[in-house]
Amino acid sequence: ELDEKRYESMTNPDKYKELDIIKVLKRGEALLILANLILSSFQKRMGQNIGVKPGDEMRAAIDIAQEKGIPFELVDRSIKVTLNRAWAKNSFWGKCKLLAALISSAFSKEEISEEQIESLKKENELDSMMGELSEYLPTVKEVLIDERDRYLAAHIWECKNFYGEKAKSVTAVLGAGHLPGVQKHLEAIAAGSENTDTTEISNVPPKGIGSKIIGWTIPAIIVALIALGFYVGGKKMGGQFVGSWIIWNGLLAAIGTLIAAGHPLTILIAFLGAPITSLCPLVGVGFLTGIVQALVKKPKVRDMETLADDAETLKGFYSNRITRVLLVFVLSSLGSSIGTFAAGATIVKELTQKITALFG
Repeated sequence: ELDEKRYESMTNPDKYKELDIIKVLKRGEALLILANLILSSFQKRMGQNIGVKPGDEMRAAIDIAQEKGIPFELVDRSIKVTLNRAWAKNSFWGKCKLLAALISSAFSKEEISEEQIESLKKENELDSMMGELSEYLPTVKEVLIDERDRYLAAHIWECKNFYGEKAKSVTAVLGAGHLPGVQKHLEAIAAGSENTDTTEISNVPPKGIGSKIIGWTIPAIIVALIALGFYVGGKKMGGQFVGSWIIWNGLLAAIGTLIAAGHPLTILIAFLGAPITSLCPLVGVGFLTGIVQALVKKPKVRDMETLADDAETLKGFYSNRITRVLLVFVLSSLGSSIGTFAAGATIVKELTQKITALFG
């Protein structure tokens, strides 16, 4: 149950030392890197409680296979594809809940005992946990569990076909959460009711025309409402609407950057940039604030060397310059998004009152 990237991380634990945060921002991978760090730190904390490192079972299986000259295959879907699909397929509210879950898990101090982990392997406990995940984040459960069950089963089956008679048996090393689903899909493939084509779930779904239209529709509505304010209430009302837009959007983006302990210049850029970038879906304020933060507080070699360890604690997240750039990116973007809806609601309320007064 590994993909190339996670296998590389396992065999090269120092890979984060080569991280170029500017390139990460330019490629739009800031959220992906942040999610990876949080998930890795969560697994590491769980492992520390029971004296096991994340991926030890996979590492042991690979070591034994190599010692005995047994070929092994990495049959999991790319973590990049999985996380990007989980993000792309979620609604705006779902994305907010996902971000909240990631951030809360990053800074949670709850300790999980070995007994609790063992109890989760029991079928009824596992079903209960999956049910809770499905209720809270149904799309995440679908992408992280259901789709990967299908992907894993298909590639395990293909291993059997690839090696043919050379392989008397195929041993799969999987996490407990995937066992029921993978078994179900393997049985379906064996019965001929399911094939091994995973093309559909192996790529990030492209943005549909609807998403692109919505991306431009909200800014167009805001501009139209402000223009209507000038038409109905003259310069005074139009100016108030422009002011509301700048204050709500800029202020909340700046507050988000402040919470992330951004540099004063970064906070200023958040305030000035958010009202503009929110009207242009081509670039987000998080990109601007992230770049500025990375330039004025350049990550040092130490930040790269201690990145994985620093991601385990709240103090580490704020002291490490790389994770602080990621926090600035996320929290300034979140603040700007909230500001967009708050400003829109304020403008609609005032415009409605004005029109009612005119025609009432």
